Amino acid sequence: MAADTEADMQIKAVTFDVGGTLIEPWPSVGHVYAEVAARHGVQSFSAEELNTRFKTAWRARQSFAYSRDEWAQLVEEVFRGANPCPPGKDFFPELYEQFARPEAWRIFDDVLPTLDALASRDIKLAVISNWDERLRGLLKSFGLDRYFEAVVVSCEVGFAKPSRAIFEHAALKLALPASEILHVGDNLDMDVEGARAAGLQALQILRTAHNGPSDGFHSLEELPARIKTLQFGN
Repeated sequence: MAADTEADMQIKAVTFDVGGTLIEPWPSVGHVYAEVAARHGVQSFSAEELNTRFKTAWRARQSFAYSRDEWAQLVEEVFRGANPCPPGKDFFPELYEQFARPEAWRIFDDVLPTLDALASRDIKLAVISNWDERLRGLLKSFGLDRYFEAVVVSCEVGFAKPSRAIFEHAALKLALPASEILHVGDNLDMDVEGARAAGLQALQILRTAHNGPSDGFHSLEELPARIKTLQFGN
């Protein structure tokens, strides 16, 4: 019994990425962009085209501080060439506010059962997210904030994943050694490698079949069993 108790202490907290891990834009970024743009007379691109343009513009960014100004610049890039032009200045404020509303997002089906299961095991839960000032309100709108002892947001701490600083900040908030914290996210570089570099344990949630290594997992509902495996080593 003593050995089991000691093993159970190895992971005392789980931290989660948000976008792509707990929630996702709904029906998609492109659909939300197209809907808001259409209200301003801009119908140059379909939702599918806007999804492609967003992905291209996002991947081209070398860094991103998750500020309102940077989001405005990104929207300008996505809609470059639209008629009328430039459209972003006309409807960016509305678009920015739209993504602060729960209607523009959906919670993955496996999130609430997993958070309930982990909370029932007295595991501390927290968020580590590259996001802006809209995140706290969004989590509250979904009722997710009640699960988390700490919400660490890049725009507030001044460091974004994969920086060690944002993970170390979360460890301080949780009052735990980094080695006793497991971070879960969908991005290999930002979440897994970033967390491990800061001394945390890490697992990747694979929301699609091709975006990670073979040791990732496809549903958060597998997480309690994964934690048990990490604790007991079998």
